Amino acid sequence: MKKPNLNKEQFINLIRIVISLILFIAVFTVDKVVNLETVLNVNYGWILPFLLYLIIYILIGYDVLYRALRNIFHGQIFDENFLMCIATLGAFGLAIYGGVSGKGTEGFDEACAVLLFYQIGEFFQDYATDKSRKSISSLMNIRPDYANLMKDGKIEKVEPTEVKEGDIVLVYPGEKIPLDGVIVKGNSVLDTKNLTGESLPKDVFEGEEVISGYINLTSQLEVEVKKEFYNSTVNKILNLVENASAKKAKAENFITKFAKFYTPVVVFVALALAIVPSLITKQWSVWIYRALSFLVVSCPCALVISIPLSFFAGIGAASGYGILVKGSNYLEKLNKAKIFVFDKTGTLTKGNFKVSQVCPENRREEILKFASIAEKNSNHPIAKSIIGSYGKKTDNNYSVTEISGLGICATDGKSVIYCGNEKLMKEKNINYTEHKGAGTVVYVAKDNDFIGSVLISDELKSETKDVISEIKNMGCKSIMLTGDNENVAKKVALQIGIDEYKSSLLPDNKVEELEKIIANKDKEDVVCFVGDGINDAPVLMRSDIGIAMGGVGSDAAIEAADIVLMNDNLKGISVAKKIARKTMKIVFENIWFSITVKVAILILSAIGLANMWVAVFGDVGVAFIAILNAMRVNSKFKKIKKEKEKPKEGIIN
Repeated sequence: MKKPNLNKEQFINLIRIVISLILFIAVFTVDKVVNLETVLNVNYGWILPFLLYLIIYILIGYDVLYRALRNIFHGQIFDENFLMCIATLGAFGLAIYGGVSGKGTEGFDEACAVLLFYQIGEFFQDYATDKSRKSISSLMNIRPDYANLMKDGKIEKVEPTEVKEGDIVLVYPGEKIPLDGVIVKGNSVLDTKNLTGESLPKDVFEGEEVISGYINLTSQLEVEVKKEFYNSTVNKILNLVENASAKKAKAENFITKFAKFYTPVVVFVALALAIVPSLITKQWSVWIYRALSFLVVSCPCALVISIPLSFFAGIGAASGYGILVKGSNYLEKLNKAKIFVFDKTGTLTKGNFKVSQVCPENRREEILKFASIAEKNSNHPIAKSIIGSYGKKTDNNYSVTEISGLGICATDGKSVIYCGNEKLMKEKNINYTEHKGAGTVVYVAKDNDFIGSVLISDELKSETKDVISEIKNMGCKSIMLTGDNENVAKKVALQIGIDEYKSSLLPDNKVEELEKIIANKDKEDVVCFVGDGINDAPVLMRSDIGIAMGGVGSDAAIEAADIVLMNDNLKGISVAKKIARKTMKIVFENIWFSITVKVAILILSAIGLANMWVAVFGDVGVAFIAILNAMRVNSKFKKIKKEKEKPKEGIIN
């Protein structure tokens, strides 16, 4: 079993709760069996249970007492800490009064139990919210660690911040381009997916602009720096993440809001109940007893326990389906979500490449054979997809020559194979049939005769269309933001039935588009963004709720998100929304049930019709019922299963 990932403070709190719980059970059991009040056989026998329970009370509640006292000095009197203190100390006072007057010491155990339950709820809340959060600096793996600065014929490895505009940097295969610039020497293939979201690798040539954060895949490049690091694309993304994080408001805890009104009312009513009738009737002991009973029953134990527990149960239920929810406030927001914004590559699609179409189909085997011969020595993802689709050994007698920017020429001395783009066909005066599919088209010719074309496309996830349909059935709107070109974006949008889309977007463009969506939405609506790449981190942070793909998603996206789909299945979105809906329903049930019963018993206590047994039910009994109701969140939902791939389906073409 995997050990929980607790920080030092959480571990100390857990140990404290466990020790306090063990001591409480031991003292409570002995007290009920032998009655600790009679052990000393003296008039002050109540002092023994008082001291034993006081030790437990201080152990489990010293931090609550400290925070309440600190907040009082800071002018923040009526919060949940003060409410916990006044209720539990009131219970202690009632028990002491009962001991002195010979009416029994009922109340010591109540005070300790209330604080125990409160601390358990706080621990669960803290653990569920914070366990997956790390510092933002550890997430941004797009930041280049160094730059290979070319100076006076030598290469020096320096910090990117030391490179000036106009300097030349050398970028080896496998390295990140450290700063924005222009290629002055070399041709290569760049992985741009993490920055632009573009699914296909990009061929770059001398004279073209490149962006910091791109990954060089195949050949060495010399780049003239056009922007210093402070103004580079990578640094802008880092700033976007930080700014987006600052914009996202933190949901204020319900108990704190409730206590602002509930606590002062209860305290002043109890104080009035103790003083005003006593001045009239002179029966101080009777009315103080009623006031203390009033305080005991006023303890919001049911709310303090059941509400965090309801959220925690919802978070636990979600985790059972591979959905990581990083805090209870996100369940509350997800319940109100009306707009779902999706990234494309790696989210709606698989982010890999496959031969989606061969034209003409009746010459498929021949076309793939000649294309595989030409591409046999290439590590380009497009070449790998062609070779993988052919799946057979190729003739090794062909020598291969790369034609920069056009494609590949392969010859065995007798015949020549051309494999490349439309420019290659025009260069060799080959009459070809244009392929208008969405994706990368590779044209194949032999001895100046056009044979056919191969379309390479990104694959849609098998569940994408169903999920978009489910979202619509829930009354929600779907929007796609992508770095892909207009042609590809339009094809995907039509194929999956998405409501709106925006194409050719860089990270800052995505944030701008999201800002427009947020600005134009209804006040109560919540906007969810679903993405997976590092370039999605700023948008995930800026949205009301960020949902990341956890299986293949980048670390930055996962850490920036509020909800993570650990199995990469989009159906987790609809399941998470159902869990959020049920969680919030149960939360409101517990709130209204607890308040209604509490108010009724408070009134009965004030007029003397409710004794301590009724008060105990109003506290512990209501809490127990609310806890049982909270556990209903864990009821079964439809399982999320990986669907088997269907041949030739789910391809963007």
